[in-house]
Amino acid sequence: MKTLLLLLSLIVKSNQLTLSDCGTEARRPLFSDISVQCGTTSIGLAIRICPVMYTGYNETLLILNYMMDPACRATLDESVTPPVARFNFPLNMTNACGSLFRTTSAAGTGIFSDFSNIQTVNISGVVRSMDLTTGAITYNAELKYYYSCAYPLQYLINNTQIDVSASSIAIQDNNGSFISTLRMGLFSDVNYTKPLIVPKLGIELRTDVFVEVKATNLTGQYYVLLDRCYASISALPSNSSFFNLFVSCSKDRFTTMITNGDSQSARFKFPAFRFIEQQNETVSTYYLHCITRLCEKSTCSTFKQCSKRRKRDTLDTSSEGITQTYTITSPEIVTKADSTGSKEQPLVADSQAKPVGLGVAVGILAFACLIALSVAALFYKKLRK
Repeated sequence: MKTLLLLLSLIVKSNQLTLSDCGTEARRPLFSDISVQCGTTSIGLAIRICPVMYTGYNETLLILNYMMDPACRATLDESVTPPVARFNFPLNMTNACGSLFRTTSAAGTGIFSDFSNIQTVNISGVVRSMDLTTGAITYNAELKYYYSCAYPLQYLINNTQIDVSASSIAIQDNNGSFISTLRMGLFSDVNYTKPLIVPKLGIELRTDVFVEVKATNLTGQYYVLLDRCYASISALPSNSSFFNLFVSCSKDRFTTMITNGDSQSARFKFPAFRFIEQQNETVSTYYLHCITRLCEKSTCSTFKQCSKRRKRDTLDTSSEGITQTYTITSPEIVTKADSTGSKEQPLVADSQAKPVGLGVAVGILAFACLIALSVAALFYKKLRK
């Protein structure tokens, strides 16, 4: 009874929209009447209101997951054609208007085939109609609109070009992505405050490059965990040489992990290098790619355990594997291929070679002069006799 009274107190007349305004939209409901927008911070539902009115309800009688909270109620939007009832709620377990959060795991495929445990979080629920008819019978059909959003929690992030796909609107369920919340930044200082500026002639070899993969506007229940970061000569690593900075718990001896899986940003650094096959070019240009996982706070420690993930020596770089992922952009990395004046081969070695060579030459000349004097003295004695 209390629930009914609360509902009655929330019911208002549906703006001035009447069934006669609906035209051909005044019909029986269809499965395609709900649209689902799986955003990065919230989920949006849009239900065509005219079929709802045709059945005997309005937007105030559509209840999301039995929640009577005003923040979980629908609002009428007549600015679009056909008009819709809209729901919008945040992606947060504590106030997602009763939505069910369910995380599943499966073996990785394509670009993620190196990993045996890829997580996906599915967020689902239902919008139901509330029939206020009193008496023994009703002529109103019960309406149920199911929605579902699946968010993969593993992404390929590289510093090439922007190729972020917008979430498409599905009939009853949809795939969402947190990729737009993720950014890769290159910095020149340990405090990650000074962006790395790469000159045209490239940066010096062994210059420290500080890398940060950060999530912004992401629901607070997920942390950023880097599974693998590698460099490749090609912007897309298909048919390209690549070098692993780290894979799972195995890392190059010059790569330093600073923080990973402990917050909404992951950081590491590595000294600038060059690819040997580019040694005859003026500069060595390559791109950094990171396979990134979003893990729930309570499960991040599990994915840090090396035994939970497989490692392989090769990377699936097929075009199919790439197009199934997303990419974001940051500057390319350019290093000086010419070692002259670099930190790798200081000039001091050459300066020591010159005096050694000069000393040898002087010694040889002195020895020759000594022999010449000895021969001259011998001839002189013979002439005296």
